[in-house]
Amino acid sequence: MTGIELREWRDADAPVVLQAFQSEDMRRQAPWPMVTLKDAQGWIAAWEGAGHAFAVTLDGQVAGNVAVTGIDRHLNGWVSYWTIPEARGRGVAAIATSMLADWAFKERGLFRLELGHRVNNPASCKVALKAGFPAEGIERAKLSYDGVRYDVERHARLATD
Repeated sequence: MTGIELREWRDADAPVVLQAFQSEDMRRQAPWPMVTLKDAQGWIAAWEGAGHAFAVTLDGQVAGNVAVTGIDRHLNGWVSYWTIPEARGRGVAAIATSMLADWAFKERGLFRLELGHRVNNPASCKVALKAGFPAEGIERAKLSYDGVRYDVERHARLATD
């Protein structure tokens, strides 16, 4: 698939962010309730100094987000990604995540990138594997949503992979 690019987030992207966090699966991922454009603008602004987040564009239109955060002194980072429902199942997230990894290794000098997904999220697992992040193991009962505990599968990619 061509036409996928990473770029800095812009305030003008807030409507897409707001819409993205309205889907049921994304609502839980928001750091606060995403109800207004101001909330979405706050989400974009909150990335300043918190890591490196990029808007994923498909043919010039925002289709998702990829980010690396939690960079430590060992040159490890934590990767996250999401796409709008209309872009799912098309390989956008996997390509963008691979592009982010290449950027993190080359531009930021990181050595290890990690990510995790609930084991009941096979789509996220496919993204990780297609982006070159092999599975490393299960973290039991790591996440809790609405009083339910979820196991998380950890994946990682090294600069030497």
